[in-house]
Amino acid sequence: MQRFLIGLGLLFIVMGIIWPWLARLGLGRLPGDIRIERPNFVFFFPLGTSLLISLVLTLILSLIVWLLRK
Repeated sequence: MQRFLIGLGLLFIVMGIIWPWLARLGLGRLPGDIRIERPNFVFFFPLGTSLLISLVLTLILSLIVWLLRK
């Protein structure tokens, strides 16, 4: 459990460091991202961004598992 929590903390630190560069890539402004703005209200649901991140992570993790099984 300790290793998991340390790994999770390190992941959050790395994500915090690379977040400015990810914002420059246009994540959050992809087709499929829903943004509704009204006076005193903003609703944002990054559907397109979520799907893209999920696809990329799935491919990376599948590649890692495939390499480890060899």
